[in-house]
Amino acid sequence: MNTLEKQFKYVDYLWDDKKADSLGDDQVALFLYRSNILGADLRITNYGGGNTSCKTIEKDPLTNEEVEVMWVKGSGGDIGTLTRSGIAGLYTERLRDLKNVYGGLEDEDRMVGLFNHCIYDLDSKAPSIDTPLHGLLPFKHIDHLHPDALIAVAAAKDSEKVTKEIWGDTMGWVPWQRPGFDLGLQLEKCLAENPGIRGIVLGSHGLFTWGDTSYECYMNSLEVIEMASEYITKKIEEKGSVFGGQKVESLPQEERLEKAAQLMPLLRGLCSSENRMIGHFADSDVVMEYINSNDLERLAPMGTSCPDHFLRTKIQPLVLTLDPKEDLSDAEAILAKLEPAFEQYRQEYADYYNTCKRDNSPAMRDPNPVIIIYPGVGMFSFAKNKQTTRVASEFYINAINVMRGAEAITEYTSLPRQEAFDIEYWLLEEAKLQRMPKEQPLSRKVAFVTGAGGGIGKAIADKLAAEGANVVLTDINEESLKEAHATYKRDVSTYAVCDVTDTDSIAKAYKKACLEFGGVDIVVHSAGLAISKSLEDTTDKDWNILQSILVKGQFDLAKQFAAIARQQNLGGDYIAIASKNGLVAGPNNVAYGTAKAAQQHMVRLLAAELAKDKVRVNTVNPDGVIVGSKIWEGAWAEGRAKANGITVEELPAFYAKRNLLNEIITPDDIANGVFTFVGILDKSTGNIINVDGGMANAFVR
Repeated sequence: MNTLEKQFKYVDYLWDDKKADSLGDDQVALFLYRSNILGADLRITNYGGGNTSCKTIEKDPLTNEEVEVMWVKGSGGDIGTLTRSGIAGLYTERLRDLKNVYGGLEDEDRMVGLFNHCIYDLDSKAPSIDTPLHGLLPFKHIDHLHPDALIAVAAAKDSEKVTKEIWGDTMGWVPWQRPGFDLGLQLEKCLAENPGIRGIVLGSHGLFTWGDTSYECYMNSLEVIEMASEYITKKIEEKGSVFGGQKVESLPQEERLEKAAQLMPLLRGLCSSENRMIGHFADSDVVMEYINSNDLERLAPMGTSCPDHFLRTKIQPLVLTLDPKEDLSDAEAILAKLEPAFEQYRQEYADYYNTCKRDNSPAMRDPNPVIIIYPGVGMFSFAKNKQTTRVASEFYINAINVMRGAEAITEYTSLPRQEAFDIEYWLLEEAKLQRMPKEQPLSRKVAFVTGAGGGIGKAIADKLAAEGANVVLTDINEESLKEAHATYKRDVSTYAVCDVTDTDSIAKAYKKACLEFGGVDIVVHSAGLAISKSLEDTTDKDWNILQSILVKGQFDLAKQFAAIARQQNLGGDYIAIASKNGLVAGPNNVAYGTAKAAQQHMVRLLAAELAKDKVRVNTVNPDGVIVGSKIWEGAWAEGRAKANGITVEELPAFYAKRNLLNEIITPDDIANGVFTFVGILDKSTGNIINVDGGMANAFVR
């Protein structure tokens, strides 16, 4: 139950009385709760956007006097996931006293440094550029949000007039201005000139609303947003259509996904001309309505209006001229059609930079597009990791909603290019980028691991993910895959049921990887089966299944990976998990040992052939991985125990004692061997790493 007297149409996440009551009179906790439910709806504020605050009375630890403290979202946070560790606590009066030393628009950057002199809570997150916008307003609880409906109003032609039409005298309006101390002064002035207003619309930017309590602030925000949403809905109904109607017909969704998977590696390679990128694909109804419209050609080059949007999407997308029904099977022919469009986009971005840059502007960043539109098929995005590219896609969808609303109201307007540039290349924004943590060794890479439902394969996937890679888990057991996938945070992994004995099953798994992440950089063939029998007891079925899984599976995986790697033109790594048994002759092992030896020699052959494509091919040879390894379950363990004249229970100790280091080998040790090849030895190919504790008879040389 909740106390909302009306069902808001625009929002999905509503105030819960029981949850709020459990927080008592803790105003900071209530402000955080409000922030989280507002941030959970992407139409209200996308990831990392907007900020919220509250003001409380606290005891000054230096004077024991009661002082007002403002608690506000810190720099770089996200209100949807905001916790106490992500907020800043500042003396409100000290923050307001900064008006005495503010030197005008040229002084904005210095003012950000002075915010630190206003800190009350020593555990504070760094205050954001929007801190004075909250501090210079007198209200106890304040929301600064970027709802699609409000930005549509803010970005519409005659925005001030439209604001008056929707809310009358109850809302203020200030024209576009870059966030900073002066914008806080403008909000203060607007309130002084319009006492009693419930909020302020920021031209081309967003919304400020407030209340005496967290709940009142929340209700005020939702009511203001709802009024804008209802106004836009009515305008669309009056107009009858949006974006000038449909120009291109969408392909059926199955065909869209097929084409997207085919095209992704090519787009990824082109977008990665300076830095390797990870991809994302979207084809929701909102996306398709826009990209298939008559007005796409006019609206797309205009760019986005809200700074939160274009900082993540670049100022404008790249629109492909490929026909939706284009045959994409000839990768070289399609690449020849795509390359000129990318070259033109990079040149136009360089022109934008050179035209707008200032004497102290940071160096030009990667000129490749972030958002790529393929009418009839969908929208692609490419950025440094999956979260960033997914969020960029979400932000552009916000921008689509804004354009849709603004066009329905009057006419969409975007920021002037110079204003957009001054935000994108703001020295404070550059400083934020420079503070980003160093990327991990496998960041920006996609690893495809077979047999990843458990055992050695899962340990390998865990290691590669821990080092920054996105992982595609494949196995024949879907339940195991679901359990494995559930162990990762969002945006790290995906999974595909894959039978490595089936060429089509492998192709489907690769398509899933391309659709989810844009391509594949690392393939680890860990899927396996072990059969320990004498020559006399080995059947044709035993022989064929081992050859099919270990040898033919490796061949098909490598062949299809090579095609993807050539399309991306980024090189790559192929790792075969073979075995000591491919090097050492032993009893009761003819079928398994032969298959493992074939794997090892195939690696050498592939290394020789794929070197021209900068694809490195190497082998990791485990031995005696008993604890945590799936192949040691059941008959294989019994067979090896019998061959060595011991019991199954004695196997771990037996294998540990027989290696030179007397060490037990675990799946994590094999995973470390894989990482050594893909994360460290970047100039090694055709090689073998034995991870066996030292077996003299398995020494390669």
